[in-house]
Amino acid sequence: MRTTVTLEPDVETLLKKRMSERGLTFKQALNSALRDALTGKSQRKPYRTKTYNMGVPKVDITHANRLAGELEDEEIVRKMRMGR
Repeated sequence: MRTTVTLEPDVETLLKKRMSERGLTFKQALNSALRDALTGKSQRKPYRTKTYNMGVPKVDITHANRLAGELEDEEIVRKMRMGR
């Protein structure tokens, strides 16, 4: 189907960005964007966070939250003494 489309400036910018990122023509980028929007599907692969084995902890972290709280309390007291 052939038609005329008038794009708002922000949409034009987004479409040009898609064209540049994916190496698409205007027609391909527009069809891809419309297809994604109308089907509710994204052609992107789900983002996966890489994980790394950091080995055995070198310090006991069973009370890490308590330690963090104590350090935070010390910092608050220090700032109060300085008049902040």
